Amino acid sequence: MKLTVKLLLVIALPLVAPSLLSAAESGALVRQAVIYLSPDTSSSKLGEAERGREVILLERSRNWVHVQALLGSSHVVDPEFVEDEDVGGKTLSGWILDTGLVWASTPNGDRIVFGAAVDSEDEASRRRGRRGAAQEALRLYRRLYEIFPSSPLAGESLYRSADIRWQLEKADVMSRPSAREKESYMREGMNEDALKEVIKKFPGTKWADMAAFHLIDNKLCGDWQGSPKCPEKETDIYEKYVKERPQSPSAPEALYQAASRQAALIEIYKVQEEAKKSEDAKKRALALAQQLTSQYPQSDWSARGQMLLFLVQQGVPTYGNAVQ
Repeated sequence: MKLTVKLLLVIALPLVAPSLLSAAESGALVRQAVIYLSPDTSSSKLGEAERGREVILLERSRNWVHVQALLGSSHVVDPEFVEDEDVGGKTLSGWILDTGLVWASTPNGDRIVFGAAVDSEDEASRRRGRRGAAQEALRLYRRLYEIFPSSPLAGESLYRSADIRWQLEKADVMSRPSAREKESYMREGMNEDALKEVIKKFPGTKWADMAAFHLIDNKLCGDWQGSPKCPEKETDIYEKYVKERPQSPSAPEALYQAASRQAALIEIYKVQEEAKKSEDAKKRALALAQQLTSQYPQSDWSARGQMLLFLVQQGVPTYGNAVQ
C-alpha cells in the first residue's frame, strides 16, 4: 500500500507543482543516471536519464538529490531525429546520486558541460561510437546556453547545438526520394528555428554568420537536371551571402560554391548551344575564383578555388559526363 502511494506521488508531482518547479534550480547531467524511487540504491528503479538531460532540483538528502528529469518523448522510434526532446516529452520524478550533475553554481560549470559535449560529439564521429552520442552533444550544448547564458561559450554552444540538429535533420531529409526533386519547394526542408535563434541571440557574431550559411541549404535545388535555372539562382544566393557577411568563416566556401556553379554553367550552356552565355559564365566563374583566392588566401577553400580557376582556364569541364 505504501509503495502504491509513493508511486502515485511520483506520477502526480509534475502535474500539481508546475509553478514551483519553474523557480527551481535547473542542472545538466554529464553522466548517465539511474532514477530511484527513494534515496537508496536498493529501492525500485524508475528509469534512466542520459547525458545532457535537464534535471530540476526538488530537494537534497545527504549525497542524493530529488529531481524531476525531462526525458523527452517516449513515442520517437529513432532518437537521432527528435525535433526537440524537451518539448512534449515525458518527465520522471525520483532520486539520483548527487554526482555528475552541473548546476549554475558549479565552479567552471560551463567548461565542464562544454567538455562533456565535445566528448560526446567526438564519440558520435567514431565509426562504432556510442549510440545516441550526437543527440547527447546536442543536448549538452543546449544546456550550457540555458544554464550559463552569460558564459563566453554560450554563443558557440547554442550554435553547435543548432548545427548538430541541422546535420541530423539534413541527413534524414536528403535520404528521401524527394531530395532528388529539381526544385527545393518539392521537398520538406530542415526546421530553421534553432539556427534562427542563434542569429537572433548572437547577432553580428561568427556564430550567427555560420548559422545563416546553413539556412541556404533549404534554398538549394536537388537534381539540376541539366537546367541552368538552378545554378544561376544558387550563384546569386551565395554571392549575396558574401556581400552581406564578408567576415563570416563560411564566406570562402560561399564564394567557391558560387564559382563552381558558374563553372558548371559553362557546359550546361554549351549543350544548349548558347555560346555567349557559356562565355559569360566562364568569365564570371574566373572572377569569382580570383576573388576567393585574393580575398581569403589562408582558407582551404582558397586552394580549391585555385584548382577551379586552373580547370576553367584550361577549358576542362567541371560538370556533366564530358571527358577530354
